[in-house]
Amino acid sequence: MRYDSVIDAIGHTPLVRLATGAETGVRVYAKLELQNQFGMKDRVAKGAILAAREAGELLPGAPIVESSSGTMALGVALVGTALGHPVHIVTDPRIDPITMAKLRSLGCRVHVVPRMTGNGWQSARLEMLEELMRTMPGAFWPRQYTNPENPRAYRNLAAELYEDLGTVDILVGAVGSGGSLCGTSRALREYLPRVRVVGVDSVGSVLFGQPDRPGRLQGGLGNSLMPANLDHALLDEVHWLNDREAFEATRELAAREKVFAGNTAGSVYRVLTHLSRTAPAGTTVVGIMADRGDRYHSTVYDDDYWTEKGLGHLRCAEEPERVPSGQVVSGWSVRDLTDATVGGAPCRI
Repeated sequence: MRYDSVIDAIGHTPLVRLATGAETGVRVYAKLELQNQFGMKDRVAKGAILAAREAGELLPGAPIVESSSGTMALGVALVGTALGHPVHIVTDPRIDPITMAKLRSLGCRVHVVPRMTGNGWQSARLEMLEELMRTMPGAFWPRQYTNPENPRAYRNLAAELYEDLGTVDILVGAVGSGGSLCGTSRALREYLPRVRVVGVDSVGSVLFGQPDRPGRLQGGLGNSLMPANLDHALLDEVHWLNDREAFEATRELAAREKVFAGNTAGSVYRVLTHLSRTAPAGTTVVGIMADRGDRYHSTVYDDDYWTEKGLGHLRCAEEPERVPSGQVVSGWSVRDLTDATVGGAPCRI
């Protein structure tokens, strides 16, 4: 397929049927968003930056500043520099060398915060970002956690799923900023109102009423702050995985399905394998695979890193424990959101 620019090529990602579920008659598909040039957040960067230029919020040649330690940084770098904008990325020491090399090769200026502040790495990055904005009049901040263009960017993903499959019974996605899963599910329900939406979070993330644990190792999902783009009303169920469970599933995804992905995709895969065993035959399940595994080569895929972090001592469940609202979790757990509350707000409308 031919495109006139790298920006035009964003999206149109493959939908691949996985081996899991074949033995039970459940059709399980992976939407390989990792096949975008840098990952799923390429869609968000494209939508947010083009909308800001059209609205006059981002003038030609004005700088762009964003806070990210992963694929959003790369998406902003891709789209912003391709359109002639200086791009400043605020990140933290968890950024991997491969992502850093990509950002610098694209011509970005990368700012690394030295330490956590009150609400972990997220708050430290946002404090530095605000300071940068004060020194750069006219700078544009895509605000991935609050910008409505984040979830809106996934309307095309939903359209691609409907065009390719015609039906989706269950949609599974990791939750970080809330944009991808909420945006996709909101748009997909315009075609398929009864689709069930399952979110995947990390143990130690605040997104679904759990206490914050800033030392969690998973990247790309979970959060220490509650993002405005997370609409709990759009989700039916949430699964939490601890670091070992997420990392083991990521390795299994590569070994069994030949998809070399990041831990967000691995976490989604763990839930897909569960659904392939428990959903009725004939069910169509889709998991969103957000990013590839190259930047996880020294963590998820490194045995020495596992030893250093003591991952082998963590519980690793074969099935999720169903828990009530308010119970603190330490390993693979699942909660129904249709009759519970998160942070005092109803999870369903």
